[in-house]
This record gives sequence, structure tokens and C-alpha cells, in this order.
Amino acid sequence: MSANRYDPAEVQPMRDELTQLGFEELLTPESVDIALSPARGTVLAVVNSVCGCAAGAARPGVRLALGHHTRPDQLVTVFAGMEVDAVERVRGYFQGYPPSSPQIALFREGRLEHMLERKDIEGKTAEAIAADLRAAFDRCCAPAA
Repeated sequence: MSANRYDPAEVQPMRDELTQLGFEELLTPESVDIALSPARGTVLAVVNSVCGCAAGAARPGVRLALGHHTRPDQLVTVFAGMEVDAVERVRGYFQGYPPSSPQIALFREGRLEHMLERKDIEGKTAEAIAADLRAAFDRCCAPAA
């Protein structure tokens, strides 16, 4: 396994922003394969990051979007620069998209349905990110019971 790029104590608050919303941290390539399997239904996968656009738009936008009446079945995350092998594996599922941090992907039955890359996040407000995600949830996810 590759070494972490950041001090784990320094990134913990950034991890907590998502895990407190119910995100499962994927720490190994095997956990990524299980999480993104077709049997998992709809899955929101976030490549978390230390960058300013993750702090100012991506994580807050995800938080706002999850208040929507329609949302994914599963929430998963990896942290760029930390569990490098897991991050590499999840990016392998992002076919047609180059690696970026942050990245937000929505899968339905194992198929990538929607992607927000750094270029789609940087310079946007959390509200704009949330609106984009809510529209994707409405297209791809069943309404909550």
C-alpha cells in the first residue's frame, strides 16, 4: 500500500464532514469494488480533497443536496492523497474522466450516470453544486419512502 500524502490528523476534520452525513469511507481497493457493484443500487461516490473548492463548494454542496427528497441508496468516499490504492481503484470506475480532486460521481446499478469534476466544482457555490446533484438524483434515484 502506498504512503499517505497528508498527516491523518490534519485531514480528519475534512473526512468527518462526509462521514457525519452517513458516508462510508472506502479504504481498500476491495471495499471500492464492493461499494460500486451493481447490487448496491444508486451510489454517490465522492473523492474528497484538502483543496479550497472541496471545502467551499464540494462538501457543502453534497450536504445541501442530501437534504433532497430523492437521494442515492449508498454514500461512499475516498480521500485523495491518503488511501492511494483505494483512490486509484475508484477512479478506475470513472471511465472517460481524468483524475481530479475533488470529484463527485453518481452510479446506478454499477454504471456511472453523472460526474462532477474539479472543473465543474471550482468557482461554483455550494448551492450550485447542490442543484446539479439534486437534478442528478431526480434522474437516477428512487424517491425516499
